Amino acid sequence: MEKEKDKAAMVGHFREDREVVLKGTSQFLMKSSREGRMYQIFTYRPKEAQPAGGFPVIYVLDANSVFGTIVEAMRLQSKRPEKTGIVPAVIVGIGYPIDGAFSTDRYYDFTLPVDYSELPKKPDGGDWPPHGGAANFLNFIEEDLKPEIMSSININRGRQALLGHSLGGLFTLYTLFSNPQAFQTYIAGSPSIHWNKKWFSEEENHFLSRLGRDDRDISLFVGVGEFEKNHKSGMNENALELSNRLRTSTKGRLHVKFTEFEEENHVSVLPPLINKGLRFALRANGPV
Repeated sequence: MEKEKDKAAMVGHFREDREVVLKGTSQFLMKSSREGRMYQIFTYRPKEAQPAGGFPVIYVLDANSVFGTIVEAMRLQSKRPEKTGIVPAVIVGIGYPIDGAFSTDRYYDFTLPVDYSELPKKPDGGDWPPHGGAANFLNFIEEDLKPEIMSSININRGRQALLGHSLGGLFTLYTLFSNPQAFQTYIAGSPSIHWNKKWFSEEENHFLSRLGRDDRDISLFVGVGEFEKNHKSGMNENALELSNRLRTSTKGRLHVKFTEFEEENHVSVLPPLINKGLRFALRANGPV
């Protein structure tokens, strides 16, 4: 009994509380070369042996809020790819040097120029942050971030995915429409198509008109929460109609999957979206 008390006392005496760190992850600050905007970049590198062609990679937007979720989901499921169908992958999260989950800078990075009078009213009644930086943000990913990642990690350039949610889902679709070969798999969760419908329609038509000029196939997964159908923006209807248009118009060149997640809302949809998105992008035999 005395020995047990002494042991308990020693454990308490030497207790040291430390933050939990996700193994295999790191982070660094990076400035965009065109505008000098600062980003917090989060990376995860698998501990498994590197495939001959390099690791698949998923670039994730709003990384301050979802990086840990996607890393743990991928790490757990990729341990048995023969069972789960998910192979180990590099995760690159693009976030901001903030303590919170979301930065107002995302309104600029994920959107094209808008008529502010046509935007929905801001919940707090104030003015919306600046918009219109999507083209420069995509240039940052392509010109600055990707070369930096590829300089230190052997990436399979034929297995790159982009995942974004809400306005990040809108940016994911913008990337697909404006530079479809930037990634091979696009995962757009609850995309805010209503944010600039006129521009969106024009970009979609332009994309469809030039899709057949390249011989490489692309995959798109669009996911929304069931309870988002009550949103006044028509979130679910917009996403479903887009998926159907692209599925029928691209004649198999674009592989499209749409899912409405049962009993999920705009925020709670993130974990199932990530889980389904991983299976969509990281199948052992390549994207769906």
